[in-house]
Amino acid sequence: MVRFATSPDRYRHWKLAVDGAVATVTLCVDEHGGLTPGYELKMNSYDLGVDIELYDIVQRLRFEHPEVKAVVVTGGLDRMFCAGANIRMLAQSSHAWKVNFCKFTNETRGGIEDATEHSGQTWIAALNGTAAGGGYELALACDQIVLVDDGSSAVSLPEVPLLGVLPGTGGLTRVVDKRHVRKDRADVFATKAEGFRGRTAVEWGLVDAAVPRNALHEEVARRAGEAAAASRRPSDATGVTLTPLDRKDDGDTITYPYVSARIDRAGRRVEITVSGPHDAPPAVPAEQGCDYWPLAMTRALDDLVLHLRTNEQGLGIWVLRAVGEHDRVLAYDAQLRESADDWFVNEVRHYYKRTLKRLDVTSRSLIAVIEPGTAFAGLLAELALAADRQYMLEGVYEDRDDDAEPAMLVLGPSNDGDFPMGNGLSRLRSRFWGDDGGLDAVRARFGERLDAAAAQELGLVTLALDDIDFEEELRIVMEERASLSPDALTGMEANHRFVGPETLETKIFGRLTAWQNWIFIRPNASGPDGALRRYGTGRKGDYDLERV
Repeated sequence: MVRFATSPDRYRHWKLAVDGAVATVTLCVDEHGGLTPGYELKMNSYDLGVDIELYDIVQRLRFEHPEVKAVVVTGGLDRMFCAGANIRMLAQSSHAWKVNFCKFTNETRGGIEDATEHSGQTWIAALNGTAAGGGYELALACDQIVLVDDGSSAVSLPEVPLLGVLPGTGGLTRVVDKRHVRKDRADVFATKAEGFRGRTAVEWGLVDAAVPRNALHEEVARRAGEAAAASRRPSDATGVTLTPLDRKDDGDTITYPYVSARIDRAGRRVEITVSGPHDAPPAVPAEQGCDYWPLAMTRALDDLVLHLRTNEQGLGIWVLRAVGEHDRVLAYDAQLRESADDWFVNEVRHYYKRTLKRLDVTSRSLIAVIEPGTAFAGLLAELALAADRQYMLEGVYEDRDDDAEPAMLVLGPSNDGDFPMGNGLSRLRSRFWGDDGGLDAVRARFGERLDAAAAQELGLVTLALDDIDFEEELRIVMEERASLSPDALTGMEANHRFVGPETLETKIFGRLTAWQNWIFIRPNASGPDGALRRYGTGRKGDYDLERV
């Protein structure tokens, strides 16, 4: 079982040093520290375990070090920044492992870009040597790239010529969409295994600067200083320590504070329940630290999504519920909006946004169930809006608690853009894409408690049913969904969840889902005579030369 929770005292592959406003993150991979047996992580190559630590670093820098305004990432080996994803690991891994590895790595790279854009923490890649494949992709996630110009160090994306696959963590997309490299040059670059060095790399836009080895430190320090001076991040705030998660695994039940999951293996589904806060919002959110409800809830949900996605691939249906009191949820929702300029609240808001995005790109069917006792309000209503379908009970269950109140759905301004999807749109805007009248009708009722009839009339739920039909309808829906092809569902969901404009993010995840997913299972890459299998043997892959 893969665990995604870690901490600096357990790092095997990274070193973190903080000096005032600048942090330095150094990749020095333990060759014998692979997550699974069967390969050595030579030349600063990485596997999922290396990326789990990097994700933890990104999170801790944002929450624990508000004083850090620039982050320098560099390599700890001589003349080698990073050789990319470990090829032996990829060759021996299952198809699902490879795809989920690429997805998590993409999300971590996206977190770096999000820190630069929204946290005032500019990441700068100091390439002390060659950056190949995923190593260069890590650099591409940074705002600036400085390459040592020593006659041998280069940047490259050698996946196409050497491995018969694509740069799996958004490399090609970032080259053309983010760094604006001309498409003919991108074509040459992606088919030239050795890549480009020095002046050519700068001229083509692959890096921002190339400097002699003895000038690398000075150039990077200058850039980090300028980035720090331009940041609005506070210099005197006290960070919030990300304490270990309180997670309990008991058979097919997983519980955290505010989040729980109950697995139904026969039904191939998991019931996920997110709980609202117990108390009113504190006057100073940072003083509560990790106990601050939106942060505690988000950390738990993030860990659960990663756990289920990686370790429970047979559970194709995730049933989402949110329980608690609407008013308390809405009070926190208001605080997140009204205190958005507070550095800590800002980090919590963007963390929740990133976790919802992780849910959006998860290849599972998401079904929201809205019934008495649920609290799909404000920020928790995003869970319902993220679902592929929403089922709401009209009234109450007649044979249950006589004091129960009918389910209500409450939307507000936070659902209109505070937590955008990867396409840059709110989930509400995505739901009503091309229907401005429908969207305006919902906006006109922000803050109202919408019962099942109103929610259905406004188009906010898939079906609203009374208690005579509700549970039977849910049973039929779950059984039908479980009977369909998981492959077809993955493609279907990835298509209809992301309407509207394309962005760097939707391109990366869409192309990962479609193109890389397909290429990974083709014999040219993963067959017994494919490029991945033969890499390092001195023999090229035998290719089926027909275009498909």
